[in-house]
Formats: sequence, structure tokens, C-alpha cells
Amino acid sequence: MTDMKSGNAAAEAAAEFPHPVLAEIGGVTKTVTFARLADAMDAVRTNLARLPLDDADAAHLAEYFAPHAHDRIARQLAEVGAVRTIAFVGIEAHVIYLRPAEEA
Repeated sequence: MTDMKSGNAAAEAAAEFPHPVLAEIGGVTKTVTFARLADAMDAVRTNLARLPLDDADAAHLAEYFAPHAHDRIARQLAEVGAVRTIAFVGIEAHVIYLRPAEEA
């Protein structure tokens, strides 16, 4: 059975991820720290749009990092500690990685 209190905590965490976020597209971008998850997701979308992805990959990744996916990604960061997926440019794989930044 699911504890309602923990479910509510996860929903609250998703409202706005409370930590800075590191984002990187392996072989394409350096790791960059963003103050807000929404900004990290926007940067990932912008950089992916510049890659010569096939139509199916481009559509999938645009949906995966779309603004309406913010809550899902925030929950995954809070519960798992990272979000990882892959963009293929031809046969070359580029790992897309988001994770909470350690606060100073």
C-alpha cells in the first residue's frame, strides 16, 4: 500500500525542483549548472535541435524534455538522482544526463 504522505512529498518536490541541476550532452556540450530545472531542460532541447537527429529521435527527445515533462523529470531527479537517455547521431550515441548539482 502507498503511504499518502510520501506521495504528497513527491508531488511537492515535482512542483519546482529545489536544487540546481547539472546538464550535459556527452560529446556535444560541457557539463553546465543551471539554477532551475526548467532552464536545464530548455538548454537540452535547444542543443538537441541543433543535432542532425533522425525524425523519430528528434520527436521522441523533444517530447521527453518538453515543458510539460517538468514534473516527471523533477520526480525522477528527486527519487532516482539522475535522468539519463541517449541521442543517436547516425550510429554515434550521445548520453544526455541531468542530475542535481551539489550545493556549495
